[in-house]
Order: sequence, then structure tokens, then C-alpha cells
Amino acid sequence: MVPFARTLARLPDMAVFLLRYRVRGWNAPALDPVQDARWALGEIHSKFPSVPVVLLGHSMGGRVAFRVADDPAVTAVCALAPWCEPADPVQQLAGRSVFIAHGKQDRVTNPRSSRDYARRAAQVTDRVDLRFVDGETHALLRKPRVWRDLVLEFALDQLAHSREG
Repeated sequence: MVPFARTLARLPDMAVFLLRYRVRGWNAPALDPVQDARWALGEIHSKFPSVPVVLLGHSMGGRVAFRVADDPAVTAVCALAPWCEPADPVQQLAGRSVFIAHGKQDRVTNPRSSRDYARRAAQVTDRVDLRFVDGETHALLRKPRVWRDLVLEFALDQLAHSREG
């Protein structure tokens, strides 16, 4: 996520925060990474009240971003090769922009699960964009420019959208 953070931090009018979870894993039922993300959102609110927030996450980070999208400041979620389960909720995405990108050759998280999650998300928001990257695996290392461009395009679209609104 560091290369994405560096790229996004170069944009004007953009503050970027990189969250490092306290512990590894989803850790149900405590959901430690969700707690960490909610803490981070609180820190962002204290520094930048009433500023729109776009979340970016990879793998479990995508799942976390989806889960905390119910925060009132969150306007969009960008998930790369997210870990999605059939029982994961989508109602928290209502009214938000959702971008999901997944490598077609990913064997860690299932691209079909991303497709299924996007279909369910489309029931609560009309702003869902799903893309698949040919020849790419879970690590996002084979086509780094493609991933960078996808994230940058989404972030810039969200920035423009927030200025219009």
C-alpha cells in the first residue's frame, strides 16, 4: 500500500494516511482491524472535520474498508483484490462510490467473490465499478502501473465529485 500512498500524497488537496494494524488477521469476533480502522477514522475527523474520506484497502484491508464505510465521512471505497465472504454486509455502502479491482489469476482471494460482492453492493448504491486485471495475481506486482493508474483514476474522480457536491 505504500506505493499507492506515495502516489496519492503527491496530489493537490489530498491528505493520505496509511494504517498499520496492531495485530495480524481478521480475529473474529473482535475484528481487530475494524477497530483499528475506526480509531484511524476518528483521528482523521479530529484533524480534518467534515472532509470527505476515500478508503483504499488490499485483501483483508479491502474487507476492512468495506466494513467501516458506514462512517459518515466516508464517500468512497477502493478495494484491491479484497477478501469478500458471502455473508459480508453491503448496506453500509449505500450512497457511496465503490471500486473493486481484482487480478484474474489471484489464488489467495477469489475474483468471483469480488464479482459477487459487487453485485450485492449494486443493490444499495448505483456507483459500483468492478474491474479485472488480466495476468495479475494477489500481490499486485506483475502490473504495478495498471494498479496505480486504476487507483489514481478512482481517487481523482472522487476528488472531483467531492468538489462538485
